[in-house]
Amino acid sequence: MFLADVVGTVVSPVQIPVLDGQTLLLLRPLTPDGRPALKTRIGIDKAQAGVGDRVICIDEGNSARQILGDPKAPAKTLVVGVVDYVELEGELAYDARTRPPVGRLAAR
Repeated sequence: MFLADVVGTVVSPVQIPVLDGQTLLLLRPLTPDGRPALKTRIGIDKAQAGVGDRVICIDEGNSARQILGDPKAPAKTLVVGVVDYVELEGELAYDARTRPPVGRLAAR
């Protein structure tokens, strides 16, 4: 699992039946304290997240296939929840109520 900021949406002309009706999100993985980590990736949205949300993602193919209900689904990364807050070592590291505007997320 990892934390990420949703920085965009993705539209693909590739027709894969398991992805019909699914929203693809562009994700910027983060450390628990909010610093960028790893490479940007695309995830299937199962949490009704949007640009500017901080989310929790799974990044394991078998788990993704189980959630999608298709044992042959070509999927690995799924957004499974929107984060309200992150507490790190007793301190509030992130709070959705005080997050920066979406424009600032893209500038980081």
